Amino acid sequence: MVSPVAPAALLRTLLVALFAALLAFAPAQARAQQLVTITTTVTTTVTWVDDDAPDAGDADADEADAVAVDDDTAALLDDAAVAGAADLGATRRYAPSAGLATRGPAEARFGPFAVVDGTTARMSGDVDGATPRQFAAMLAAFPGVKRLEMIDCPGSLDEEANLILARAIRRAGLETVVPSGGSVRSGAVELWLAGSTRRAAPDAEFGVHSWADEYGREAKDYPASDPVHAEYIGLYREMGMDDAHARAFYALTNATPFDQVRYLTRDDMARFVPLN
Repeated sequence: MVSPVAPAALLRTLLVALFAALLAFAPAQARAQQLVTITTTVTTTVTWVDDDAPDAGDADADEADAVAVDDDTAALLDDAAVAGAADLGATRRYAPSAGLATRGPAEARFGPFAVVDGTTARMSGDVDGATPRQFAAMLAAFPGVKRLEMIDCPGSLDEEANLILARAIRRAGLETVVPSGGSVRSGAVELWLAGSTRRAAPDAEFGVHSWADEYGREAKDYPASDPVHAEYIGLYREMGMDDAHARAFYALTNATPFDQVRYLTRDDMARFVPLN
């Protein structure tokens, strides 16, 4: 004898059958949407707002990337010059402030660089992996630029790029200038040192501290024999310091922890390199 099916059970059976039929005839895309994979990435980003270009910042960067770099200008970067050197990886030397000084009116902008006339560019902002190419693009478009005014330079988020840029500034024969009220900090000090001639106003400030790698290790955490130390000392020699001054300056910068800044004056810097 077959037991009668309860109305509720029969209703559930019919609903299940209906759902199965609908699913069978649904588009493949709709069925695929039942399985969703979510991937999340946490990124820490430092963003500067340039008040003198509220709407043109991205366009300026695009312009820099779009400018063709000729062979002579590309040679300024000379990436091979650092081949075989220490792998700086995600090493950084960076000291941001509450706000970033503006660069004023400009004929064109290339990343942190603003060309103000045929011979002068101003720099305000940090250095990242794209900055050396932006510098080369600027010189390709404005080959007459011979003076780099450093207004507010917090340093580098990419020390390998920073050292490439320093050598490019040196090869280009630019004069580096920190004007009155100017602030050059961290990795940007190497860029100022790279000038073929260097100038600084009496009230110019130079902030120094240790570099840090992606794991938070600082210069003091690396053995004295590590190639990273020789990389910096070698750079200072290239910029005109003798061996004793190069080592003394490197030791001075690394005596201050990464999360602090020691400010030096124009006269302090004149102890290590000639000023014009």
